[in-house]
Amino acid sequence: MRVSRRGIWRALLLSLLFSGALPLAAQQLPLELSSYPRTDLTITQAHPARVHSFRVWVADTDARAQQGLMFVSDLPQSQGMIFPLVPPRVENMWMKNTYIELDMLFIGSGGRVEKIIERAHPMSLETLSSGGPVAAVLELKGGSVARLGLKVGDQVSWKPAS
Repeated sequence: MRVSRRGIWRALLLSLLFSGALPLAAQQLPLELSSYPRTDLTITQAHPARVHSFRVWVADTDARAQQGLMFVSDLPQSQGMIFPLVPPRVENMWMKNTYIELDMLFIGSGGRVEKIIERAHPMSLETLSSGGPVAAVLELKGGSVARLGLKVGDQVSWKPAS
């Protein structure tokens, strides 16, 4: 029987996986985005008065929050992901295994945007921090903040996940 190099590598990887020799993170397969709850979210701007609507995934568990939008190759402009933080805290994010640019909006307890990071670099391990306690982080497609004219102080609200 002929065994290809690819077959040998696959067998080696599987044996490492099932032997426990690989770190736990390497043993877990990515979660399907379709398994995340969804909700409607709005961003309301005071000046000029505008309301922007999004359909977002909710990263409501540690596993979902750790994965976030990793492995996503395209994100429509009307979608995103919200990371609720209970209780509010300083939140640090990164772009490991994230293939697309993201805009991050750090949201305070009152729903007000406290800080914005635009066009976070794909695949970067740089720490992106809220700088202070926040109640949520919203990730949108990179360039959305500039395209929509979003600013610190804008109001964000969302319904409980469905």
